[in-house]
Amino acid sequence: MDEIQELREALRQSPENLPLKILLAEALIKGAMFVEAEQLLKEVLSLQRSHLKANISLARIYFLQQKYSTALVILEELSNNYGNNAEVMLLYAKALYKEGAKDQAKIFYQRALKINSSYADEEMDNEFRLRQYGKTTDEDEEDYDDDDDEIRNFEKPLINFSHVGGMHFVKEQIELKIIKPLKFSDLYKAYDKKIGGGILLYGPPGCGKTYIAKATAGEINANFINVSIHDVFDMWLGASEQKLHNFFETARKNAPCVLFFDEIDALGANRNDMKNHAGKHVINQFLSELDGISSNNDGVLILGATNVPWHLDPAFRRPNRFDRIIFVPPPDLESRKSILEILLQKKPVNSIDYQLLAKKTTDYSGADLKALIDICVEEKLKESFTSGVPTPIQTKDLVKSLDKHKPTSVKEWFHAAKNYALYANDTGLYDDIAKYLNLK
Repeated sequence: MDEIQELREALRQSPENLPLKILLAEALIKGAMFVEAEQLLKEVLSLQRSHLKANISLARIYFLQQKYSTALVILEELSNNYGNNAEVMLLYAKALYKEGAKDQAKIFYQRALKINSSYADEEMDNEFRLRQYGKTTDEDEEDYDDDDDEIRNFEKPLINFSHVGGMHFVKEQIELKIIKPLKFSDLYKAYDKKIGGGILLYGPPGCGKTYIAKATAGEINANFINVSIHDVFDMWLGASEQKLHNFFETARKNAPCVLFFDEIDALGANRNDMKNHAGKHVINQFLSELDGISSNNDGVLILGATNVPWHLDPAFRRPNRFDRIIFVPPPDLESRKSILEILLQKKPVNSIDYQLLAKKTTDYSGADLKALIDICVEEKLKESFTSGVPTPIQTKDLVKSLDKHKPTSVKEWFHAAKNYALYANDTGLYDDIAKYLNLK
């Protein structure tokens, strides 16, 4: 307390001394005298809004009082302006962790350690199983392996369009954009037109977007790389961008290659909705790779899939990026019939009325139809356990299974999509949804 009294007396003698106010505020924080410290810091900030030490100390006061959301408001701005300050990064990480954003907290904690290893924090180390000085555990080191990522996601599909039930319009659009350029490459070269580019597939979940992407690669005998958000995002600063670059490089080295991004909205979310720079850097890297600024994307065929195209950053829809956007609707009657025939192809069946089943499965997605058959198979297996002989699946068995699986995801998706088709469709992006719902 003697120190605080001395500082107070010194400040009375020099009331405009900002460094003195900061020193007194720090002493008050140590003594848990937060109200007076907060007032002093606000006085400093009223004169120097961007005063780094005052902002950090004010954020610490809110953090110590468990006002984490208030602290984050200050720390978010500080992280944008002082991304190389270890103290800011550590406090930001701790506040994010307290608010439940553990993945982001880990990223910023690693950033703090990379800037200055002396900022290692015992609580954060224990939570994330990290050693001090910015190093990971042996387990984490084994998990991080770019080459392993590429091999695990790299394949040569054995399916093609004949394995896809229905989806005739989607196949036609992919053929125009991807297959024809490869078959008539000389014509494209004559017009100085590059072979490649991007297609964005969007629609309700479970309607075959991933399957059609893999079938596209099989149709043209191309390599296939399936990339998800978990394959890209990493706790290390800059590692996510590097991983993304590695996937593109692998595709370029193995052209023709279909590079497929599942749930692309997670990688390419609208930057205006983001609160931290880490995600924005990944998007900028993604756009740079799509543009082929430093590399040639000729022969790299990029497909993206999303259930929520309205969350995707508009920059992805510019020419030469994902410039062809295709709506993948739920399967219609004929498509459902084809899907059921394909799914039951290698199973013991007896006189299946596919037309009847197709009529009874309105609003069922491809995933719903597969779930329906799985339920039916489980019931038939129970019957077969007694006799030891597989009993064939009949129409009545599948009709009975309808009561055990009702489609919900498609209806929920269209409920949300309808609002965008009606009220956020100035560019005509959602015309296909409006047409499907008979809104036009």
